[in-house]
Amino acid sequence: MKRAASRSLLAGSAVFALMTSATAFAQGAHAEQLEERFTAADKDGDGKLTLEEAKAGMPRVAKGFSRIDKDKNGHITLDELKVAMSSRGE
Repeated sequence: MKRAASRSLLAGSAVFALMTSATAFAQGAHAEQLEERFTAADKDGDGKLTLEEAKAGMPRVAKGFSRIDKDKNGHITLDELKVAMSSRGE
C-alpha cells in the first residue's frame, strides 16, 4: 500500500514538473514571438510603436492602443505591451 502511494505521489510530481516546464517554455516562446512582432512593426527602429505602426504591424495592439499607452505619450514600448498582455493573462 505504501509503495503504491509512493509511486502515485512520484508520478504526480513528475506530471506537475512536466506541466510547469511546458508552461514556462510556452511563456518564453510567447514572449519571444511578441518581441519579434514588436520589432517588425517598429518600422523606424526607435523601440516604440506609434498608433500608425501598430495599425500596420500589430492590429490587435492598435485596437487597445490607448489602454496600453499608460503614460499617454503617443507611443507604446515593449515593456508597456508586456504589462498589458500579462494583465490580460496572455
